[in-house]
Amino acid sequence: MTEHGQTLYESLERSGYYPALVSSVLDVALAGEDPVGHLVHVETTFATAEVRRHVTALVLTHSRLILAHVDDHSGENTSGEEESRASATTESVALDAIRSVVLTHMLSSPENYVVGQLPLEVSLAIGWGAVSRVDMEPAVCPDPNCEADHGYSGAITSDDIMIRVSAEAEGSSAVSEAVAFARALSAATGKRS
Repeated sequence: MTEHGQTLYESLERSGYYPALVSSVLDVALAGEDPVGHLVHVETTFATAEVRRHVTALVLTHSRLILAHVDDHSGENTSGEEESRASATTESVALDAIRSVVLTHMLSSPENYVVGQLPLEVSLAIGWGAVSRVDMEPAVCPDPNCEADHGYSGAITSDDIMIRVSAEAEGSSAVSEAVAFARALSAATGKRS
């Protein structure tokens, strides 16, 4: 196992969320290709009388970005008893298909910023055009007395994946890992011809 493969496995183990399952589905998606970078992000959500966990693992190789999503699901077994279930989905995106890597830094007291200081949180958005969101709104006229229908205006935004990492929730090392992964992914997608 390569060094990056070993650190990926260690990150999955540290996440504590079905590491064997996540590792197994990633192994299928990697198809023998070695990882060169990764980001593992666990989220817990609370719904009415229910706690749901979700993990997203992003794995960078020399040619692809592999995404694995594993979610909790509730279900019943054949005897009608409640049992835990999980769904695991992987997606493989060629690096030359990635259109954008957006990293938003959230800082407090920016006037006191020191070079190298970690942000409070980062949001990493990666777009390759598989999923888009259309935001529409009525077009407006500058004339406040105008009653004509000016149609609609809108924007199409790539909405393939977005991960938010907070130092308060996950620790400063998680923010540092997210920034390092974004840097590696930006460099890898910038090398295409």
